[in-house]
Amino acid sequence: MNKQIPLTGSSDLILFYEQGTDPGYVRDLAQKLNLPVTSDCSEAQAHGIFLQLDQEGLALAGNGQLLRADLTHMLPRLRQDNLNRELLVRAAKLKHFTGTPSAVDATAGFGEDALLLAAAGFSVTLFERDPVIAALLGDSLRRAASVPELSAVVSRMKLVEGDSIQALSRGDTGVDTSPVLSRMGIQPDVVLLDPMFPARQKSALVKKKFQLLHFLEPPCSDEEALLQAAISARPRRIVIKRPVKGPFLCGKKPSFSLSGKAVRYDVLVYAPEG
Repeated sequence: MNKQIPLTGSSDLILFYEQGTDPGYVRDLAQKLNLPVTSDCSEAQAHGIFLQLDQEGLALAGNGQLLRADLTHMLPRLRQDNLNRELLVRAAKLKHFTGTPSAVDATAGFGEDALLLAAAGFSVTLFERDPVIAALLGDSLRRAASVPELSAVVSRMKLVEGDSIQALSRGDTGVDTSPVLSRMGIQPDVVLLDPMFPARQKSALVKKKFQLLHFLEPPCSDEEALLQAAISARPRRIVIKRPVKGPFLCGKKPSFSLSGKAVRYDVLVYAPEG
């Protein structure tokens, strides 16, 4: 009989773990997410949608499908010759800038865009307000840190579970920077916004990749507040990821745009970069 870790919680999810996984890690995840725990696969499947922790890491499972954040598939894109051609890297690159630039990914998701920025030399703070998505991303970063080709890159990535709108906002304090970021010792040179997911829920890509996340809170429900918070943080530039034929975010005309086959990056430039 499988021995279960005696934890209880109130959630729409349950955490299923396979034998051989680290019991301390299981306990920490369950406590952090306030989830009940089982090592009985049948019980987890009967629950419907559940979190699964196995030898390959943490995943969201259900209906015969598995969604796992994994950064190792990004390795070919991190090769220097490929990285320099990435639209995001080109959009975020600061002209005549010396030192290590700081970036805030305000809508981190599964961290792929932040990984590109970190590989390009940025120190990146990732904000993800949904605790389940943050747990999946955190597990992905944990696993990536043990991959020799990724360890140095992910060391420049810091995940914060929280609302980026609150973190970026200067509010009515009268100060020049966000008090939250200031306490964290962060003054972002670049803020990355990707509110594409809520706007593209009917697309085939979103249906295929994120149908297990339909019951979770969308990464961005107030685009106007997100944009205004990013502006109030006073970065040198804001990079906005959009569908290639989509409208400007909140109608804000960018300083310039870079377009590919599937996505477009609109860039708002606010300060000298040299």
